[in-house]
Amino acid sequence: MPKFLRQFFIFAVALGLPIYGLHLAYGPAVVHPRTGLIFVVMAALTYFAYSLTARLVARDPSSLGIGYLIGMTVRLLVSLALVTVLLAGGIAKEPKGVWTFLGAFFILYFSWAGFEIWATLSNLRPISGKQVTQ
Repeated sequence: MPKFLRQFFIFAVALGLPIYGLHLAYGPAVVHPRTGLIFVVMAALTYFAYSLTARLVARDPSSLGIGYLIGMTVRLLVSLALVTVLLAGGIAKEPKGVWTFLGAFFILYFSWAGFEIWATLSNLRPISGKQVTQ
């Protein structure tokens, strides 16, 4: 887990700093005020999905696909709930608020999903090596 946590922290900083810089430079015209909330939720979902997959693989290496699909389903459902709650909560009434919110959401969603795929696939090599030698 420490290797994943180090990669997770580096990715979070590498993704968060440009967003923060854009927020300082352009404000809410480019970066929606709820982007921080979306960032934290996506980071938590990524950590949850990876730790769930790691826990299932530690028990049985053949359960990697099931664990990954469960994590991906949880990410999708929680993200859908987040978008629904925030859009119903009044973001749609702000001028250009919907577009900046949806832009921030999709950029963060796919960035964190890509990191999760990369982190999961980078750990497949040790698992597949164990299965080959058995």
